Amino acid sequence: MRFLRRNSTESTTDPEEGVSSAELAEPLEGDKGRTPAKGRATPKRREAEVRKRGPVPPPPRTQREALRRARGNKDERRKAAVIRRERMNAGDDAYLMPRDRGPARAYVRDLVDSRRNLMGLFMPLAIIVFVSILTPSPMIKQYASLFCMFMLLSMIIEGIVLGRLVTRKVRERFPDNTTRGFALGWYAFTRATQIRKLRMPKPRVKAGTAV
Repeated sequence: MRFLRRNSTESTTDPEEGVSSAELAEPLEGDKGRTPAKGRATPKRREAEVRKRGPVPPPPRTQREALRRARGNKDERRKAAVIRRERMNAGDDAYLMPRDRGPARAYVRDLVDSRRNLMGLFMPLAIIVFVSILTPSPMIKQYASLFCMFMLLSMIIEGIVLGRLVTRKVRERFPDNTTRGFALGWYAFTRATQIRKLRMPKPRVKAGTAV
């Protein structure tokens, strides 16, 4: 009796579909450049970030450990605030407010800081007005009101002149700048009304320096 044996070199054929196993094993022509599936789902962005940062630290077991962690986080935030303030004082655009960013605004600040403006007395003038209101003498109130009125008119005139000067020089230095003249003049006016030591960012030029 002879047993029927299948030749090992012959390909097996599916009786239902009529496709050999050798043909199934061969990749299709259009799939040659396709990367085979990994067998697992692509991780989400949140899972990838968590995996990159590392495992989450366990919760504190004691109150002392919790206080130690809170103190450490507070010190880190304080250091970050100090660094941020130092960079703002230095005029780094990455740490400045949007209204202070750009070379045109830095040039406006230099123009204002290089001048000795009467508008720098705006805050002391407000203190004088407040003190005069509390003074019981009507004569002192009258003279203080006249003085404050004269100072305010002088500051307004100086602010208009400064705004026009700043706008003209910015247009000459930065012809491609599209900021409106009123915005540049108001920016210069608000900086000029601040006390020099309290200005943010800090002045880069000394008073009287040609810019």
